[in-house]
Amino acid sequence: MSYQVAPMELVASFRFKRADQPELPLEEEAIAEAVAVALGFPFMRLDPLRLDFKLVVDAFGGPFAEKNLVIAVKEAQDALTVAVTEPWNTELLTQLAAFKQKPIRPVMAAKCEVLRVITEFHGFRRSMRAAEREFATNLPDISNLEALYQVSNANQLEATDQPIVQAVWYLLNYAADQRASDIHVEPKRDDAIVRMRIDGVLHTIHRMPKTVHPAVISRIKLLARLDIAEKRRPQDGRFKTALGKDEVELRVSTVPTAFGEKAVIRIFDPRILQQPLEQLGFFSRELAMFESFVRATNGMVLVTGPTGSGKTTTLYSTLHHISNPRINICTLEDPIEMVFEQFNQMAMHPKIGFTFAQGLRTVLRQDPDIIMVGEIRDPETADNAVQAALTGHLVLSTLHTNDAASAVARLLDLGVYPFLISGVLLGIIAQRLARRICPWCAADDVLTDEQVEMLRIPGAEGRRLKVKRGVGCPRCRHTGYRGRTGVFEVLRVTPRIQRLIMDKASTQDIKREALNDGMLTLREYAIKKMAKGETTFEEVIALTDESNLF
Repeated sequence: MSYQVAPMELVASFRFKRADQPELPLEEEAIAEAVAVALGFPFMRLDPLRLDFKLVVDAFGGPFAEKNLVIAVKEAQDALTVAVTEPWNTELLTQLAAFKQKPIRPVMAAKCEVLRVITEFHGFRRSMRAAEREFATNLPDISNLEALYQVSNANQLEATDQPIVQAVWYLLNYAADQRASDIHVEPKRDDAIVRMRIDGVLHTIHRMPKTVHPAVISRIKLLARLDIAEKRRPQDGRFKTALGKDEVELRVSTVPTAFGEKAVIRIFDPRILQQPLEQLGFFSRELAMFESFVRATNGMVLVTGPTGSGKTTTLYSTLHHISNPRINICTLEDPIEMVFEQFNQMAMHPKIGFTFAQGLRTVLRQDPDIIMVGEIRDPETADNAVQAALTGHLVLSTLHTNDAASAVARLLDLGVYPFLISGVLLGIIAQRLARRICPWCAADDVLTDEQVEMLRIPGAEGRRLKVKRGVGCPRCRHTGYRGRTGVFEVLRVTPRIQRLIMDKASTQDIKREALNDGMLTLREYAIKKMAKGETTFEEVIALTDESNLF
């Protein structure tokens, strides 16, 4: 459907600079907000995650909403609040009141946002309804384990209908638009839900009919080249597609649950996995130390932290930082998170005997300069990684430990001799990801006495410590956070720490010596981030515990 270009769209197309923020272009939302204020109309920035999906699609049909540019945003007993692009259009408001049989409260919204919501919400609903009609059946849901005894067989649904293709396309593009890192498609007893992880937090996005859910899962499995007929075993796959202007890798994992198959799609955005080291969240001192580790010609560098702490991003960004045509970089991964042409990436296949340990033995015959091992998880891999570091290679790898000093104890547990650890280990990085305060709605704040006491900052008792917090705005979905930044604990293996490792000193002794050398703990690093206005007190407490104090 074509629209006549409105004056606000025309002005926005010139990309004038804002008078209050010259570094930003004048966008249609800002123009619409200024017009609303000037004319005395309330203005609303539409946040898809805060809109009631059912209300939006049920209040007005797709063609009607598209023709009149109207979205229902809130319904009460006495009135219906609608977002429109022209709240002064009394004729439209009168028609809406007559149609809904209740008063209409208009709020003004930017035309581009109204169109985006209509396209995403009504487009997804159209796909779901068409698919529901196609797959309607009177047979019970045999994927629900609670009802398994009720039937003996049923026809399986195939993802061959166009509405299913469209529905999956909507989900993928919506995830890219919202900067989601994961998409969860979860079957429940009566329906299925779609959740997306944004800035580390899961948000419920859509609900779909239970009859459609198997076909959506089949379509996702088809894209990832998985076995559509196999519904009893977990499966893993991947595919690549263009979302927006960029090509992204998507990793698919399916598992059988009590109510059917659940699928998780992890989105690997190259803009996130491949960042300059300066943008990962390092302070200047820690960045200089880390660069000295990875510029070495041989030795081992470990990155530690729990799942989802950004270890893969740090490793990929590091490899891009040191990559050049004169060196051979080989990676051993399970699975390969994202394919990069300048690396020689090898995927592990434990079922056929190609493990990390076997891969390390093989890769040493490939004349490598730098070897990245996805994870050291068993004694054989640990021993081979140490031997590779001893024979003139730089080895980068990950471990699952709570802090940097604990990595030494973990290597000892895996059977590596202390003299080998002290001889090859260059440094250890422990990391977490803290949500970053939204720059659009950041405001000054002061820590309370109780908060200062919880942080246990030396010499801070009784002082007013100024920090920042996010008030909440549409750009951050009213969470106060937008994006994430790294929190790091960088331990340099000095000669004194080498002697402690040789003597099998405790983790506490190694940590104490590192602190004497100036290492910041995760708690100290997070507090420093908070002091700089990058994150909040709540994030500091959530990410670090009291065992990680000064």
